[in-house]
Amino acid sequence: MEKYIQVNVESQYLADQSDPEVQRFVFGYTITIKNNTEQTSQLLNRHWVITDGRGEVEEVRGPGVIGQQPWLKPGEGFRYSSGAILKTPVGSMQGSYEFQTDDGKKIDVPIPIFSLLVPNALH
Repeated sequence: MEKYIQVNVESQYLADQSDPEVQRFVFGYTITIKNNTEQTSQLLNRHWVITDGRGEVEEVRGPGVIGQQPWLKPGEGFRYSSGAILKTPVGSMQGSYEFQTDDGKKIDVPIPIFSLLVPNALH
């Protein structure tokens, strides 16, 4: 079995922060990252591709996540929550994290596509 860095995502619609009348749909997501490799690695950068229901794409790149660039030892995990604001009740996100191992090797870790969806928006 290949050793890798695993990324899991849970997303939810935040109705209390949203205002559909002005096309403001707020979604929260929680990411869990687990280092299943045999090397300590640091999360250096993130790259997000956020697509709304009209197909409009916003790309976000930057250092770390939520102001942090965590080091993960083998077997360690890191969990954080963040959010996205769309103009439509349906959208998706995907992207990647750039990690660097103790020996200087850079690894691109894909973040699988996940839906941002207002409950009952799709029938």
